[in-house]
Amino acid sequence: MNRAYYSNFINEFVNENEETIYGKISGNYDLNKLSIQQANAWKSQIHILRNVLSSFTGKIYFEFTIPRMGKRVDNILIIDNCIFVLEFKIGSDIYDKYAINQAFDYGLDLNNFHEGSHNKVIIPILIADKANEIVNSYHKSIDNLYETILANSENLIDVIKTTLFNFNNHENLDFEYWENSTYKPTPTIIEAATALYKKHNVEEISRSDSGAENLSVTSNCISNIIDYSKTENKKSICFITGVPGAGKTLAGLNIANLRSNYEKEEHAVFLSGNGPLVDVLKDALTRDKVKSAKENNQLITKDSAKNEVKSFIQNIHHFRDEYTKDKNAPIEKVTIFDEAQRAWTKEQASNFMKRNKGISDFNKSEPEFLIEVMDRHETWCTIVCLIGGGQEINTGEAGLEEWIRPFEEKFSDWDIYFSSKIIEDNNYIKDKNALSILKNRNAIKKDELHLSVSLRSFRSAKLSDFIQEIINNDIEKSKKIYLEFIKNEYPIKITRDLGKARKWLNSKTKGSERSGIIASSGAIRLRPFGLNVKAKIDAPIWFLNDKDDIRSSYFLEEVATEFDIQGLELDWTCVAWDGDLFYDNQQWNYRKFKGTKWQNINNSNITSYLINSYRVLLTRARQGMIIYIPNGNDEDLTRPKFMYDGTYEFFVRLGIQEI
Repeated sequence: MNRAYYSNFINEFVNENEETIYGKISGNYDLNKLSIQQANAWKSQIHILRNVLSSFTGKIYFEFTIPRMGKRVDNILIIDNCIFVLEFKIGSDIYDKYAINQAFDYGLDLNNFHEGSHNKVIIPILIADKANEIVNSYHKSIDNLYETILANSENLIDVIKTTLFNFNNHENLDFEYWENSTYKPTPTIIEAATALYKKHNVEEISRSDSGAENLSVTSNCISNIIDYSKTENKKSICFITGVPGAGKTLAGLNIANLRSNYEKEEHAVFLSGNGPLVDVLKDALTRDKVKSAKENNQLITKDSAKNEVKSFIQNIHHFRDEYTKDKNAPIEKVTIFDEAQRAWTKEQASNFMKRNKGISDFNKSEPEFLIEVMDRHETWCTIVCLIGGGQEINTGEAGLEEWIRPFEEKFSDWDIYFSSKIIEDNNYIKDKNALSILKNRNAIKKDELHLSVSLRSFRSAKLSDFIQEIINNDIEKSKKIYLEFIKNEYPIKITRDLGKARKWLNSKTKGSERSGIIASSGAIRLRPFGLNVKAKIDAPIWFLNDKDDIRSSYFLEEVATEFDIQGLELDWTCVAWDGDLFYDNQQWNYRKFKGTKWQNINNSNITSYLINSYRVLLTRARQGMIIYIPNGNDEDLTRPKFMYDGTYEFFVRLGIQEI
């Protein structure tokens, strides 16, 4: 795979005609989008680098793709044992903080996801050609990746020479091995949505190794079902399952992106009942659209950008409300329902519609109504349901069964396709009658509809298994998974000091990596420690704003709950643990704080919601987490020591290191 617009040995590059080099670079670019500013930047880079590199031996790359970010780095130089990541700011006389972080992020991406760069010396350099000379020092960040150093066009040659001298005790790199090494990018869902909306395909931005290949396999399977439904004028519904972080939402966004073809009269929409997820993704796409327009000297208002984004991602409840009033078939032939297990039961939907919408005769579950809406199409349509097992976290959430029940006596002309995991894993279906309906309807089982590998926790694919065994109270299995698959790959620490937890997060978070404190919505008695789960965060600000905004996750002050963070993720998390779920007498205990005291939970559904809440919290970190369990206080009846000590000792028994 050719990842660069241009690559060559340095000695051949310096002897090649500048116009010829420019022609090769621009020939790989969409000339309809090529601005004068970009063209001049390339010409300046070529001129500067030909002068700087004449005395070096190695290889040079222009516009090297960084798949996870959907971006390209200006240049990569491989000289001796160093990988130089160059970010140019032509015409700039300042070393911009954003550009410094951007260069570092490119290096971090190589370090984390490109096999040929693992543990190699990586030096990001920001070149502001008109800036003053700076005296650099080398600060290792992580592995052999160093903080960004600074140069202008005059001293770049000296910066490279000094770096090579400082690191001459490392083994030289093999160009061919480096070029052909596997790239295993794992984008955040925000990065993925942004890249897909810009019409990158899923293969460009996601891992291609065999461990994660079923993301493409699943997308292809759904596309084949849609094509068959369209050709045969059939109506179909598909159920995709997956472990936490396996890419269900990414698969759904990819399908919405691929099947939105107005010329072929194909319209697709990504629907989610997860309000924070929808708000964050829409805001991220809007911000990126405005930023991209500005970079291309185009003018677009935030409101205009927001309206365009609405056609790609919508709130499922708004879709429901619209077609309660509009009795026609929707324009969309393909609807993707994210976290479909969270759609509302008949009771919840009926009560809401009566109380909030004044509709007294709404007597069906949300899934049944949404199927009825799509059934209005006279020809074909396809519903894609993305299902997380054990992910229902709130009263009235229906689970997968509610999507299957309507097919017992209705919609006989629909084809049903389901992941094989549905009938193998009790986390998906607890009502066996739903399995009988699938059998009686001759539903088609497809292994390709299950996503089995976590892409979120790219350091350890076994994290979800580890968390499941913790929930199962199987200490031996938990400990075995932790010691064999997690301890050396995915950092997990435990502490009783919130200050130490914050310090650990800050020490781990590099570049634009994101950290934050998360806790159960029932963790009411964390308030004495300054963590108030009742104080609602503004999700787009918390997830998207930068490090100097006190409302952002970076400040480690505002707390996100399972309702805020389900479907989203951070690189590093502090999971703050309270007495709603505590370990005592060799078992997990479940409580809810009501009024002035804790009460035992005896309702099995509410117990499941609490368990699932902690499952969500413990699987949100891509790179590592610290669990904060405060000390109890026997003088405070709502915070007795035993409620916290037992949980702390449980994790210590697993071998998790204390801080």
